[in-house]
Amino acid sequence: MLRTRAWVRRLAPLALPALWGGVAVLWKLTCPLAHQEGTATRIATSAVFFTVGTGLVLGLRRGLARELKQVRAVAQAAQQVLLRPLPPRLEGLSVAAAQLSVARGAAVGGDLYEAVATPHGVRIVIGDVRGHGLAALGAVAAVLGSFREAAHDEPELGGVLRRLDRALGRHLRERAREEHPAVGGWDPDSPSAEEFVTVLLLEIRRDGAVLALNCGHPWPYRLGSRTEQVVDGETLPPLGAFPLPDELPVHRCVTLPPGEALFLHTDGAEDARDASGRFFRLQDVLDQALHEAPVPPAALIHRVHAALLRHTGGRLTDDVALMVVRNDRRDDRSRVPAQSADPGLRRTRPAPSNR
Repeated sequence: MLRTRAWVRRLAPLALPALWGGVAVLWKLTCPLAHQEGTATRIATSAVFFTVGTGLVLGLRRGLARELKQVRAVAQAAQQVLLRPLPPRLEGLSVAAAQLSVARGAAVGGDLYEAVATPHGVRIVIGDVRGHGLAALGAVAAVLGSFREAAHDEPELGGVLRRLDRALGRHLRERAREEHPAVGGWDPDSPSAEEFVTVLLLEIRRDGAVLALNCGHPWPYRLGSRTEQVVDGETLPPLGAFPLPDELPVHRCVTLPPGEALFLHTDGAEDARDASGRFFRLQDVLDQALHEAPVPPAALIHRVHAALLRHTGGRLTDDVALMVVRNDRRDDRSRVPAQSADPGLRRTRPAPSNR
């Protein structure tokens, strides 16, 4: 019954043009005037069939436009669940993020990001699935779903990363079984066997200390008195490419004082090229934004996106995700110290005189 109703709704815009077409064919076959030779008759016949054809085309176009609108609404709802908007503030940090997808009409691609406030500090993940577009959504969902649970449960950042690795491994094994059900297990020739995810995990504590675990992802930029890229030693291999080592070196990569920010990005930003093959100079855009005036995180994201689209002429070859995290916490060192409670420093009331 539901399928019948759906087909009726789909064919409803074609009912009137089809009726006109039937009348035109009947007129052509039965009306004596239609068989007469003459310019007027030919013009009338051509006008009738042209009207019918135009009506059919417009009806089909209207139906396709309605279906496209529904598909976009479903895609937007999926985006809100999968890559939900970040809160503008988390535990005294201002946060902004956005993504550009290389797939036309898609708002979600192979990049991922999330930020959550936990008892252990504000924890952030940004990552990039190998490939782009809708095919990478399964890996994005697996990693983000695991992070949203593990960020609260795991006391150590290394535990969060191991949870992400296990979730991605389960996803890849399930995909391999679906692609090759006869094998019943892992197939090295399966496309999912070549899928991996670069991940940067950050933990920002109350004192501004930033801990990091990096699995093959670009390091962020620190935005302070100047722009500099945070680079802290060797990175781990991307998730899914190789097993994680027994010991995970958590780096205390930087301290973020009040007023300074971190700019996180996926490699699609710095790998973007213009028509001449020149790479996008992300650091130059950040320098210019800092020198002109203090820019709020959301405005900085918008400025970088606009510069990126200008540079590439709107023709991206990879998904791009950007995130800005600024420390807006009050600096305790700037507060006036409270008066000491030492009795020797208290003002005493003068003793009454015996006059």
